[in-house]
Amino acid sequence: MTATNDTAMDRFLDWLGRRLTAKLNDPSPGYRPYTPSDFARLQSLLRPGDVLLVEGHERVSIGIKYLTQSTWSHAAMFVGDALPLPEDGSERPQLVEVNLGEGCVARPLSKYRNYNTRICRAPGLSAADRRALVDFMVAHLGTRYDLRNIIDLLRFFIPTPPVPVRWRRRMLHFGSGDPTRAICSSLIAQAFQSIGYPILPTIRVEGEEGDFIRREVFHIRHHSLYTPRDFDLSPFFEVVKPTLAGGFDYREVIWDTSVEATL
Repeated sequence: MTATNDTAMDRFLDWLGRRLTAKLNDPSPGYRPYTPSDFARLQSLLRPGDVLLVEGHERVSIGIKYLTQSTWSHAAMFVGDALPLPEDGSERPQLVEVNLGEGCVARPLSKYRNYNTRICRAPGLSAADRRALVDFMVAHLGTRYDLRNIIDLLRFFIPTPPVPVRWRRRMLHFGSGDPTRAICSSLIAQAFQSIGYPILPTIRVEGEEGDFIRREVFHIRHHSLYTPRDFDLSPFFEVVKPTLAGGFDYREVIWDTSVEATL
């Protein structure tokens, strides 16, 4: 094949990739969050280095939630005020995330004002650790996803493939050989690996049962194997719920006990 033909094929694949991405990013009809978001409280609780999990409502989100058997289809990192205010006076971008069709971008927190979200926090981080996480994410802004990797895109058009549960997770990593740019959580996993913080490592215990000394050896998983739900499941991350962190008292709840409210 000549160079001219190669260029024409690249242009065609790029065009097709953009069309497929636009379809995958279309919102699914009928989405409503389970609970209203207390956006002000969410803003006040987030710290640089926190992971914000999101229940997306795009078509691609349906596939990710099914394949990972989880509520969460997207992850972003809160970077605080690390990025400058836009010159047009709009809201400061405080989240760094990887989006299909966009790559690694910075977005304002208000983007997820009306979504179901969850804060996952790595406890015990020093100020230097948090700066290192934020710097890692900011340094990757502009990283693009190659839309010519059509196989990576086509897998999300079958949101509920008839495969065993144990194989579904692997389907997120089947494709062009460089799936990490398509999976939002993989870059965040790389950031935590860069400071030696565990997420869901494979653990091998050395020593016999009953020994006084047993050593746990942690093996690093490849960053492309991490999905948004892993930060929720990780024993090394705590879940911060804005309602509880703000001082919830169940005795102050006013219940509507009318007949209409129970129907």
